[in-house]
Amino acid sequence: MRKFFLLLTIIIFCGMNTALASEKIIFVPLDSRPITDRDTAMVGTKAGYEILVPPSDILGTESSQGDTEKLWAWLNENAPNADAAVISTDSMIYGSLVASRSHTLTNAEAQSKVMRFQKLHSDYPNLKIYAFGTVLRTLLTATHSAAGMEPASYQANAVKIYKYSALLDKSEMNVASKREIRELNRLEKDIDKEVMADWKNRHGINYNANLKLMDLTKEGVFSFLLLGGDDSARFSATHREARMIKDYANAKNIERTKFQMLSGADELGMMMLSRAILDMRGEVPFVHTIYNDGTGKDTLPSYCFETLGNEMKGAILALGAMEVPNPARADFALLINTAISGKTFEANSDKYNAKKANSSVKAFMNKVKDATDKGYPVILADISCSNGADNALMEAMRKANLQFKIRAYGGWNTATNTLGFLLGEGILTNY
Repeated sequence: MRKFFLLLTIIIFCGMNTALASEKIIFVPLDSRPITDRDTAMVGTKAGYEILVPPSDILGTESSQGDTEKLWAWLNENAPNADAAVISTDSMIYGSLVASRSHTLTNAEAQSKVMRFQKLHSDYPNLKIYAFGTVLRTLLTATHSAAGMEPASYQANAVKIYKYSALLDKSEMNVASKREIRELNRLEKDIDKEVMADWKNRHGINYNANLKLMDLTKEGVFSFLLLGGDDSARFSATHREARMIKDYANAKNIERTKFQMLSGADELGMMMLSRAILDMRGEVPFVHTIYNDGTGKDTLPSYCFETLGNEMKGAILALGAMEVPNPARADFALLINTAISGKTFEANSDKYNAKKANSSVKAFMNKVKDATDKGYPVILADISCSNGADNALMEAMRKANLQFKIRAYGGWNTATNTLGFLLGEGILTNY
């Protein structure tokens, strides 16, 4: 989870029906931040559904833990009258996304909270439950974490722990050099013993809880389980655990139509809310994906551990949609703005995010114009920069009068935050 430097999301709900307003969906968000709570719920409301959200005073915040006991009481009180439930497992187990990193639960206590989902399903077998949770993030720099988001001791050791986790990941994948193996051994001795023990314990508790959630998915407790790797990198603790989770899913034969492991966190609630609505409607939208020239689908964005192509395949499956090769057969054309070089820059950089269109923007604008000229319903993901929009693209869209000729636009935070939220809300513009 990153601090928002810029939030720019435009959504045009065209022709949405309200005939299904009587159907109720419980939504327990990751925390009470607007993007994960109010903004997500608002999309469901505009789609014509009654969205039931817990009172904000029992939800966690960006810096505080929610009240899990009150959340469970609220959930059980509202479950009998709901048609579906979209639930943050982090909120129900730890209290919030931030609390998942800083809680004081033992492994046994976390497991006990996970098993409450089994009872929820047993008590309300007709309630379809769409769960979403996270794999603990990797601190990428010494200033990555704001006060209170992780144990204070992690801050001083952040760079060493990140390097250690990346090298451990590489060594287990048999791609580490001899020099890197020596560095891994040195770091293991160099990092404060208590800090290392606490870090391993927290990751272990989170990992074990996620495996138990997957077991419940296999048992049919969840209609779908979506796990997201919070801020990470190609090689990192987050990627390592995601890799092991995917191996576990394969070993347990958990169907990809019931479970996905992706990068990201803040967008997961929107994705599962959209999935619940699509399932309730019996809809399977067709999506055609168009990448910019250059690296395109092989781009590895900042804060992610997978290439865009792999992320999008998983995201489309998680939403209950289907990717199609022919744009003429698609319900939507998803256009993804990336730099031709494959690099991701920060949106607040004057050097890399100027208003003058470069070759990347010009190439992408040609694709946008072509898609809109052909009458395709366009969903536009602006992810060439992290934490904001591509200024040159915005200016080019304005000059070409294209801003309101597309169905949905997103450009904020991490690449997967943008893609997941945008795709989830954009798909609903048909209904």
